[in-house]
Amino acid sequence: MELGEFQDVIRRTYRTRDAARGVDGTFRWMVEEVGELARALRLEDDANREHEVGDVLAWLASVASIAGVDLDQAASRYAHGCPRCGAIPCACPPR
Repeated sequence: MELGEFQDVIRRTYRTRDAARGVDGTFRWMVEEVGELARALRLEDDANREHEVGDVLAWLASVASIAGVDLDQAASRYAHGCPRCGAIPCACPPR
């Protein structure tokens, strides 16, 4: 599934709830899901990692939709490698 298709499915599925919650409330739900992903990674919970990554991706799609951001366009910034140095792999000095 392409990102744009995924964003469209999430938008059609959750648009009413997300709109009622607003961008701030939806963002806070996404942050909670990021915390659950962090826990799954920290505990090396292989069975739960994919589930939590999916949840974070779904909430990110919701936030993007409410904020008027197209995920395909946002991802295109990385289409040719690092957006700063243009290399694959990134040749920027570590931060």
